[in-house]
Amino acid sequence: MSLDHAGIAALIPHSGSMCLLAQMAHWDADRIVCTADSHRDPANPLRTASGLLAPCAIEYAAQAMALHGALIGQATGAPATPGYLASARGVQLHRLRLDELPGDLRIEVTRQAGDAQQILYQFSVQHAGQPVAEGRAAVVLNTPLPA
Repeated sequence: MSLDHAGIAALIPHSGSMCLLAQMAHWDADRIVCTADSHRDPANPLRTASGLLAPCAIEYAAQAMALHGALIGQATGAPATPGYLASARGVQLHRLRLDELPGDLRIEVTRQAGDAQQILYQFSVQHAGQPVAEGRAAVVLNTPLPA
C-alpha cells in the first residue's frame, strides 16, 4: 500500500501547503517510510527569509509519526488519537538548510516504545542516501489535563 499527498492529507491534521509529505512508501506496525519534495517549494509555510532551515526536518518526521498513528488506527478499526510533539531529543542536524537539497527527502520513523498516553519514535531524514537529521521524539496522545 502507498499513499499520495492527497491520501496523506486526508489522514493527518495538516492541510494545504502545511501537509509536507508527498508519498507514503511503506508502513507496518512499527515503522513508516515517506518521501517529501515540499522542501524545495519557495512557498513552503516553514520557510523563512534565511530559507528552510534544517530544524524543520523535525516537522517532516512529526507528520510521518501522525500518519503512522492514523494508519494504525485505520487498520485496527479504532479512531486515531490526536498527538502532540512533546520533545525531540538527541537531534543531530547534518545540514544547515533543506531548501538547497535538489532531490526528495526520505523520512523514516520507527516506534521504539509506547502506550495509550505516549509514544517514543526514532526518526531519520535523508537526502540521496545521506543523513540530514536524526533523533528521537516523544509524542503525547490527547489526554485530559488535570483540573
